[in-house]
Amino acid sequence: MTFAALAQAPDRRRTEAWLLALVVLIAVFGYAYAGLSMTGRLPSGLPLFTVAMLSVAWLPHLVLRRFAPRADPLLLPLTTLLTGLGLVLLSRLDITYKAHPGLQTPPAATGQLVWTGIGVAACTGVLVLLRDYRRLQRYLYLTMAVALVLLMAPAFSHGDTYGAKRWIFIGPLSLQPGEFVKIAIAVFFAGYLTLNRNALALTGRRVLGMRLPPGRQLGPIFTIWAISLMVLIFERDLGTSLIFFGVFVIMLYVATERTSWVVCGLLMAVVGAGAVGSLEPHVHGRVTAWLDPMAAFTPEGMKAGLSQQLGEALFSFGTGGVGGTGLGQGHPELIRFAANSDFILTTVGEELGLAGLMAVLMLYVLLAQRGLRVALSSRDPFGKLLAVGLASALMLQVFVVSGGVTGLIPLTGKALPFLAKGGSSLVANWVMVGLLLRISDTAQRRREPEGPRPRRADRLAPQT
Repeated sequence: MTFAALAQAPDRRRTEAWLLALVVLIAVFGYAYAGLSMTGRLPSGLPLFTVAMLSVAWLPHLVLRRFAPRADPLLLPLTTLLTGLGLVLLSRLDITYKAHPGLQTPPAATGQLVWTGIGVAACTGVLVLLRDYRRLQRYLYLTMAVALVLLMAPAFSHGDTYGAKRWIFIGPLSLQPGEFVKIAIAVFFAGYLTLNRNALALTGRRVLGMRLPPGRQLGPIFTIWAISLMVLIFERDLGTSLIFFGVFVIMLYVATERTSWVVCGLLMAVVGAGAVGSLEPHVHGRVTAWLDPMAAFTPEGMKAGLSQQLGEALFSFGTGGVGGTGLGQGHPELIRFAANSDFILTTVGEELGLAGLMAVLMLYVLLAQRGLRVALSSRDPFGKLLAVGLASALMLQVFVVSGGVTGLIPLTGKALPFLAKGGSSLVANWVMVGLLLRISDTAQRRREPEGPRPRRADRLAPQT
């Protein structure tokens, strides 16, 4: 190994350390500013928040120095910044909810901080225990079997929450299995496509310039399509269904480089979503609210009890303008309980404006871009597809949440990664980041040269 290769790892971690210091400074400043803006004094929890952010930033950094020194230097700072911004926003929302007890929304920031610690521990556990991610290939079908059980478990739970069945309850705790299923399906699809990519890519007939997949190879995509429709029908969970099917189509295209798979996938998604949206009442209601969000403010809409959340969200974005009203100076209570979950993006748009909203979305874009960069740098087909799957799951979840809140697509009810309240989402996304860090470290190690080439004089010297 060359001296330059040895020096590269400390350089990466040094860059990461400086970025983490900046991230902690931004998060602590935002927490203090929100408290001053809303109460006129520094928050009493500022010392605890500062210690927590230092722990969230530096614990995985120290683990990376020891167990993955060549990992991507931007993944951890981006993840920590989004997590810190989420804690700041939830703390700011808790102050508002406390001032409006009629909303009956319990504080979320403290619980989110606990889940953040669990997520960081899970991320570091992945880095310490999973030294070679290729071991996951040994348990592909077991992984998928467990994923399907978890995916269908909420359908058999009693009752629903906000119209959808995506939670299972274990005593006082609630869990969203779909957040962990997206990791399992990425692992399974990566292994399956690694083994069958030639059969999927090299067969079929050409029609209109596209090589259509043969009938016997359409089995996997029909199976995934049917499963996603079952999730949509029995659990009324539009977001998980879109992410589940979308990740598969993206990974299939990357593995085969055939646009025909994308065309087939999009057609099947449109047909399935259209059929379920017209038949399933909960999904149909969300489509109706999306088509006319202002109908809820009419006398007929109020009499029918239509949800005003999407309309209030659009008003929030309009109120924020370009520069925003200022952190802590908005009115997220108008969106009621959902302001700290999927509608947390409206608080960003109202109080930080279009500029702040675009900055937050760019953080997600950068995080996904680093994940795709990890895929490009990996020479292992399984690692390449796994990184693509994880980055795609993140991008799709951000798209379905932000698209629903802004009125681009119907609401899905999913949690915005790292930002919104949700322990299952937070832990699962930190595990995804841990896997990406492990893949990037392995890819960088394999890209390093074995050692310096001997000089010509050394090659010609007599051997003793």
